[in-house]
Amino acid sequence: MDAFDRFWRWANKPLESQLTIPAELHRAVMELAPEDRRDRAAVNQAAARVQDPER
Repeated sequence: MDAFDRFWRWANKPLESQLTIPAELHRAVMELAPEDRRDRAAVNQAAARVQDPER
């Protein structure tokens, strides 16, 4: 499961779900423009930069 799938699985979870994601992933995705949050490549690239800031 890539970062895009992890984020959207978390974002669309039922209210009673205990599912969490790392704060760094949330922050990286939320820094993207709203339309870019639906772009798999943009989300995965943002998540990769958080894991490896030199990217």
